[in-house]
Amino acid sequence: MSSPEVFPAAGYPPPGDDLQRLWTPHRMVYIGGQAKPKDDAPASCPFCGIAPEDDELRLVVARGVTCYAILNLYPYNSGHLMVLPFRHVSSYVDLTPQETTELATMTQTAIRVITAVYRPAGFNLGMNQGEVAGAGIAAHLHQHVVPRWLGDANFLPIVARAKAVPELLADTRARLAAAWPPSPSQDPHEEPS
Repeated sequence: MSSPEVFPAAGYPPPGDDLQRLWTPHRMVYIGGQAKPKDDAPASCPFCGIAPEDDELRLVVARGVTCYAILNLYPYNSGHLMVLPFRHVSSYVDLTPQETTELATMTQTAIRVITAVYRPAGFNLGMNQGEVAGAGIAAHLHQHVVPRWLGDANFLPIVARAKAVPELLADTRARLAAAWPPSPSQDPHEEPS
């Protein structure tokens, strides 16, 4: 069996395009959906049923009463996390009043913590409801909190292509978890999970 012929990518830039490219073929697993749940059931949802003892391994930064914060496995920038309810729900309008309040409060806390740890110049906040709207996991509502810096790149090329992230997710999780204030349900002397 012969090897396929490989052509250098530099010979095929789009006309008038002067962008540098970071090729990240490992992201095709995410883009192709191989890591997505096969159905909408909580049993196959990567956000459901994370035990507190697995927080470090599963990149959970903080837990509240009805919501929690977790790092994005495919971050746009260092510190990119998501705030979501524990309950498996897909629509913002289906949140309970308590979930709605805690989701907003935890989002504010996430912004404060990320600002203290990383000093970004701004943030992108957003929810994509439904696959057609860009939700990677449409069955479980989650709000993105993405820190931004001047000159980091604009949002669309990051979503559409690839991004160099200068810190390991485990290190990001440790820094943010250490800076996160205790939740009302957590003993203030207990280490964050």
